[in-house]
Amino acid sequence: MPPCLSDSGRDPRDAHGRGDPRGCAGGRGRPGRSGGFSGSGGGRYPEAMTTHGGVATAASPGRPDAGASWPGRFETVAWWLLPLFVFALPLSVAASGILLTALLAVWAGLLVTAGERPAVPAFFWPLAAYSGWTLATVPFSIDPTASLIESREVLLYLTVPVVYRLARGDRAWSMTNVVLTAGALTAAIGIVQYGILEFDNLGRRPSGSMGHYMTYAGLLMLALVVAVSRVTFGARDRLWAALMLPALMAALAVTLTRGAWIGALAAVGLLLVLRDRRLLLVAPVAVLVVYFVAPATVTDRALSIFDPANPTNRDRVAMFTVGAGMVRDHPVTGVGPEMVLRRYAEYRPDNAVNDVNPHLHNVPMQIAAERGLPALALWAWFVVAISRDLARRFRRPETRTLAAAGLAAVAAMLVAGQFEYNFGDSEFLLLFLVLITLPAAREAGLETGEPAGAPASRPASSDPESADTTVSDPH
Repeated sequence: MPPCLSDSGRDPRDAHGRGDPRGCAGGRGRPGRSGGFSGSGGGRYPEAMTTHGGVATAASPGRPDAGASWPGRFETVAWWLLPLFVFALPLSVAASGILLTALLAVWAGLLVTAGERPAVPAFFWPLAAYSGWTLATVPFSIDPTASLIESREVLLYLTVPVVYRLARGDRAWSMTNVVLTAGALTAAIGIVQYGILEFDNLGRRPSGSMGHYMTYAGLLMLALVVAVSRVTFGARDRLWAALMLPALMAALAVTLTRGAWIGALAAVGLLLVLRDRRLLLVAPVAVLVVYFVAPATVTDRALSIFDPANPTNRDRVAMFTVGAGMVRDHPVTGVGPEMVLRRYAEYRPDNAVNDVNPHLHNVPMQIAAERGLPALALWAWFVVAISRDLARRFRRPETRTLAAAGLAAVAAMLVAGQFEYNFGDSEFLLLFLVLITLPAAREAGLETGEPAGAPASRPASSDPESADTTVSDPH
């Protein structure tokens, strides 16, 4: 990156290289692509200037001193809140909710004080359209007030612009370390529940610190996806991910959650294909090994997938019938957000096992039944848009590992979503949105000259994806 020149046209550094290589006296910086200022501190506003020995220098990003600007303060707080929020996602519903609220407030403060417009990746627009249609269906619900309250889930989609703005450059990679660490901790909780506290049957399954075993299994599935992508595509730092894999696999297995198992298998299979199709030959052997070493409760649960008389399987068929009836009668607006439970009895077939179900355990069917076929089309647009976006970034060495994790997360969500309404599970959805946004955030940081996106004490070369890659300055 060429240095900024002073008013005289000369490099502000002296003959010995001292001085600020990033900016000029007087606080001028090199304009970035977004119209702001580029630099290691996020690059959307002029860096705060302080005086040291009569020489004006830029304050260190992430460590603003007394002369730092308000945008710098907001960004520093946000840099701390983001990893805490991601860490809390698999561990505490309450903590993650509080941290997300604080993070959104700080992000908004950063935008206002820096004079920025919210920046979003292209795949966010289908989500925005989906949110708009969701709100449009509220008046057609049998209880519009309740549907409107439950539609607050659309606010969770703001996670995308927040992560896109704050996890720039190398910081995107560091978020995967946070996911792996939190995933390992929650996996340990589940293993203890299974092995010591006897959460070892369908009536009492490990749920970690989550409220439901399906939410727990979905979060483990996503953490497993991150670990496998790191081991498969990471140029360095594979050891930590490899050490986490056994715990994540064991914890996921003992949840006895078949949908998450199938989703994880699909995601891992995709990663193997992306790496080398010949690796798929190893998959059947690995499945057989797991089958023979797993406890009987796990193998029996796996075999029940193929049993048409299994009560859970029978009820899944009944739920599909209920959803089809709702779509037939309300094809445009659905029955209303969160109204499936209230209207379930109207469509319940005689072969149903449960009297009612809170949702239909199938993402496409739930969306169509609740919000109509237009909502399903918008959601499908989002799936296509994010898949194409991640596939494009996968071709770039700088974002390959993160994009592979994102693609695998999409595959896991889609496959597991045939058996569970995971797209409507806030904890799962938030981690999913983080993972699919990280590749775009990293690439945006590289394009605007922000390879670090974190306090200056973190060296840019620590990112395994950039270890063997030279990225030219686009300006």
